[in-house]
Amino acid sequence: MLPPAARRAVLNLKVARPPAVTRPLALPATRSGLRVPLGPAFRQRTFATSPARLDSKAGPSPDSSSPPPPPPPPKRSLTRRLRTVFKYTFYLAGSTAVGTAVLITAIFLHDAFTYGEQHIEGVPVSPLALKPERGGPKNLPILQRYLGDFEDLTNTQLVDKPHLVIVGGGWGAVGVLNSLRPGDYHVTVISPETYTTFTPLLPSAAVGTVQVRSLVEPLRKIIARLHGHLLNARAVDLVMSERLLEVETACRDGHPQRIYVPYDKLVIAVGSTSSTHGVKGLQHCFQLKTVSDARLIRQRVLDNFEAAALPTTSPEERRRLLSFVVCGGGPTGVEAAAEIYDLCQEDVMRYYPKICREEVSIHVIQSREHILNTYSEAIQSYAEDKFVHDQIDLIKPARVAAVYDDRVEYTTRSKDGKTETHAIPTNFVLWSTGIAMNPFTERVSNLLPNQVHKKAIEVDAHLRVKGAPVGEVYAIGDASTIETSVVSYLLELVDEADRNKDGKIDFDEWEIMVNRIKARVPMAESALGHVRELFKAYDKDSDDALTLNELAVLLQELGNKITSLPATAQVAAQQGKYLGRKFSKYAKQRDTLAENGLLWGPGADEAVAGPFRYLHLGSLAYIGNAAVFDLGKMSFMGGLVAMYAWRSVYWSEQVSSRTRALLMIDWIVRGVWGRDLSKL
Repeated sequence: MLPPAARRAVLNLKVARPPAVTRPLALPATRSGLRVPLGPAFRQRTFATSPARLDSKAGPSPDSSSPPPPPPPPKRSLTRRLRTVFKYTFYLAGSTAVGTAVLITAIFLHDAFTYGEQHIEGVPVSPLALKPERGGPKNLPILQRYLGDFEDLTNTQLVDKPHLVIVGGGWGAVGVLNSLRPGDYHVTVISPETYTTFTPLLPSAAVGTVQVRSLVEPLRKIIARLHGHLLNARAVDLVMSERLLEVETACRDGHPQRIYVPYDKLVIAVGSTSSTHGVKGLQHCFQLKTVSDARLIRQRVLDNFEAAALPTTSPEERRRLLSFVVCGGGPTGVEAAAEIYDLCQEDVMRYYPKICREEVSIHVIQSREHILNTYSEAIQSYAEDKFVHDQIDLIKPARVAAVYDDRVEYTTRSKDGKTETHAIPTNFVLWSTGIAMNPFTERVSNLLPNQVHKKAIEVDAHLRVKGAPVGEVYAIGDASTIETSVVSYLLELVDEADRNKDGKIDFDEWEIMVNRIKARVPMAESALGHVRELFKAYDKDSDDALTLNELAVLLQELGNKITSLPATAQVAAQQGKYLGRKFSKYAKQRDTLAENGLLWGPGADEAVAGPFRYLHLGSLAYIGNAAVFDLGKMSFMGGLVAMYAWRSVYWSEQVSSRTRALLMIDWIVRGVWGRDLSKL
């Protein structure tokens, strides 16, 4: 036991506290296992406490399995953000400036190497071109040579090639020209116009949505690839026995000149005219088939709006001026009505007195139960609902009785079957109701005794004109219609299929006949799908054979089921491409055909190509900031998306890149600045 003095000394001692714990904070362990210490500011902070308090309050230790949450990212300073913005702005401005400089330099170089003086001296010209010989039934000049036949070596070599003459400059003619191989034929195009027109967009040109210049391509530029020739004339007559085409050139000194153009192969692609249906007063109507028609329509529409905007115009006269009547509910009529509606909604509303838009009325007179009657029922319903929503007056079924300078009269049937006559006061009538023969088409049809079709020249499956010398005269587009009659080939089919020559056709022979029918009339394939059922249905006496009478009835009813191809640009373009490819194959195999005696006459076309087969790629129509697509088994319709799809299709189908660029510019200009309302 300690003495009292020692005990007091021990009690007076101070208890030594443990030294302060100083530990730098560290970030959570990375995947590599390293720890990164924090900055100096954090290292200066120390915690003096006991080990127990350190473990409980300072958070988990570095070896703990749950790391602390990461600190928030440091905020970027305003200066750094502005620096980034200025950097990318500089890049954009610099690239724009460089691109503009490159473009200007390219244009300058193009102009420097394009424009220059060209001196042409001593161009050879054939004496027959300067002074053609006369001949033919009417003793007219025969154009055997052209002024440009001997300009260069290529043209000189083409003089001795077969002479291919194409009458017309539309879809079919351009299809032939674009499919021919250069150097195969001496090509001549005869057209009253010097350009080809993209006709599906004529309704847009009629109200200024696009310019007419954006829809035309000069024919001379298209022909230049083939080193061909263009005659600005119209065909009037044909001498098949001498292979001479009579044409009428432009008037000279007030007197038209007629000449003969010889040919080895002739393609008739003159199109069609509008059918009158016996209606009186069509001289007061507009049509929409050419650029001139579109210009006249645009002039009348703007004239009507300007007259209606005058304060002195009476209310009755204003309503008449702003009443637009479209006769025909097909694609052309529907698109024209839709374009006029767009004009009123987008430009008249903005730049004309509001009363002008209030008094506008658009009427569509359709003879069928529905508009767009060749499209699917879903599309018909959608288009009609769209027009009802836009307050476009649909009058159907109705027939136009007469057209006057101040009104249109039409008739309808009442519920009790009586005919009622109605009238619409108007100063604008568009006639778009079917097609009729072009005058030259009618002349050719009258020359051939077996041409009985009332609207077009009848051709066979190889597009050869029936009754004309085989392999010499062809017709395509609206000027032609492929034969659908099968019964006219009855005797030939029986002779080919009747192997035992008993005058009857058993089932095996019937199968042979079916193949022959498909080769002669390809459009009959869909009606010949059930061969056995057809044979049994018309074998009335059940003797497992078809007599001539039974075959005649079968083929007659089979022909009635075949539908003619529609008179559309799509059909004409495909027929033109078919002929161009076939003519190129014919020229390539010319020597082989000559050795086998097939150079001229029957068998030449069949030897180089099969019959024409139409591939329907769909139909489309614009109905006012909306569009419809009929793709056969599928239908597509809608608003802006469908409209841009419609524009894309038509843009891709343009003849050249030049018209594509112009068309795109027109759509942009209309969208930004509106339509051109000047009367030019």
